[in-house]
Amino acid sequence: MNRRHFIKNLGLAASVPVLLNGFPLRAFASPLAQWAALSNSDKVLVFVQLHGGNDGLNTFVPLNQYSEYYNLRANIALPYTGNRKLITLDTRLPDAQQIGIHPDMLAFKQMYDEGSATVIQNVGYENINMSHFRGRDIYLMGGNYNDHFGSGWMGRFLEDEYTGYPANYPNTDMPDPPAIEFNNNATLALHRENGIPAGLCISNPDGFYNLVNSVGVNAPTEFPNNFYGDELKYLMEFEKKTGQFAERLQTVYNAGTNAKSITYPTTYTLNAPPQYSFNALSGQLKIIARLLSGGIKTRIFLVRIGGFDTHASQVETYDTSMGRHAALLYHLTTAMKAFYDDLKLQGLDKRVAAMTYSEFGRRVESNYGYGSDHGKAAPVMLFGTGLKGGVIGENPDLKNLDNGNLRYTNDYRKVYASVLTDWFGASESALVASKFGDHIANRFDLFGPAVSRNDLQQSQNANQISCYPNPATQNITVEIETEYSAKVQLAIYSIAGAEIFTLPAELSVGNLYQKQIDIQHITPGNYICKASINNKTSVVKFAKM
Repeated sequence: MNRRHFIKNLGLAASVPVLLNGFPLRAFASPLAQWAALSNSDKVLVFVQLHGGNDGLNTFVPLNQYSEYYNLRANIALPYTGNRKLITLDTRLPDAQQIGIHPDMLAFKQMYDEGSATVIQNVGYENINMSHFRGRDIYLMGGNYNDHFGSGWMGRFLEDEYTGYPANYPNTDMPDPPAIEFNNNATLALHRENGIPAGLCISNPDGFYNLVNSVGVNAPTEFPNNFYGDELKYLMEFEKKTGQFAERLQTVYNAGTNAKSITYPTTYTLNAPPQYSFNALSGQLKIIARLLSGGIKTRIFLVRIGGFDTHASQVETYDTSMGRHAALLYHLTTAMKAFYDDLKLQGLDKRVAAMTYSEFGRRVESNYGYGSDHGKAAPVMLFGTGLKGGVIGENPDLKNLDNGNLRYTNDYRKVYASVLTDWFGASESALVASKFGDHIANRFDLFGPAVSRNDLQQSQNANQISCYPNPATQNITVEIETEYSAKVQLAIYSIAGAEIFTLPAELSVGNLYQKQIDIQHITPGNYICKASINNKTSVVKFAKM
């Protein structure tokens, strides 16, 4: 029996060595990344697997192509009218980005309007693999369709961040496992290049603690000088570390709490098969919130919600807005909102970002079983108050398909490179180890101060603000009637609320403040100029031609 079979019985798996691909990254470090690298490294990522292959086309419906969408999947298409019609996500978006969300994703809409949710359209990679196991492993190893790494991108990143793991851990600076995966069987995600994975696989803190403390066997101190001895030493070393971490996990869990006013959703109350009515994600996120409240220093949590392999009965035959997929989207979005509401009340929300992944999307055309088969590209959802928010990328083109599937336009490794660089402030060596070097220079601009849709709708226009020319090509001049000696700060945002840039604050002289802003470097489109004047907010829209 090899190491993988040994570890599988413990819910863990080993890795095999592979070579690193070096890449010079220093030239691409952004001010945000430099700031993050100097922070206290307390940022946390929650990685959410939508197991089975989520139907992204029924998650984010392209409103600019609704007729094509409906004709391709009439028996599962979400309704455009009626009591259970689609919810328009953001009327400010350009036509090519206008999307409708499922009526049971109201919690997502609320987070989006607060600036704490982001959609990235058409995520994938070359020759997307439509096998559950292979597709999952590609996203977790951080490679291309023809790569076969024995390690995961998270494991390689954490191995570089926590040198000498596990021999030198736990210690004063890092008393906790670098990562925790909530699963009965560990995935490839946390595998390092060699040795013990960079984290633990558990069902919940109490169950894990009880399991480890029920073993009661003294570990051997000497090992045969052969393959069996190496394997036994590996397992004993792991058991020793899990025992140490288990005690710490129990302590942290008991020290933490969940906000008393927050109720994590447990049940989908509309029509769906009974096995999909229970919210399996809520409990995992509730545990994470409590561990964070208790002071855990774990950097990455992996959670999972299954049931997305919707070949049949994706919707109810009499109402396409209800059924299995509706329940799953409700579970995901309501659990995530409860999680962030919990964190906010405890002052922890700014430390935590979350994002989804699914091994593939679904085919564009539905089948006769009121379902959808394995497809290719799919959207990614990100959550967190540290996001800029908005929608990245245009809607999939339903008239230009890849053999009946959505074409990918955004490489998934750009998403992960963005998270490692701008959220974690990863070191240069960690970025090289992650194997995402080719994607650092053109990564997505995901994190930073956001202006929420609610703020824009309810802005305090106590001061008269205007800009001209409008539309403009090179410069705009902003004029504001102010109080004498008012302190003014200007910022430019996309129409979806993502910050483009902020100008240093200036003190106005007299009752009329004027400022010329160079907009030559921003792409054509609609924008918002936000002025903060003596702690009051005014906004004006303009167009860049």
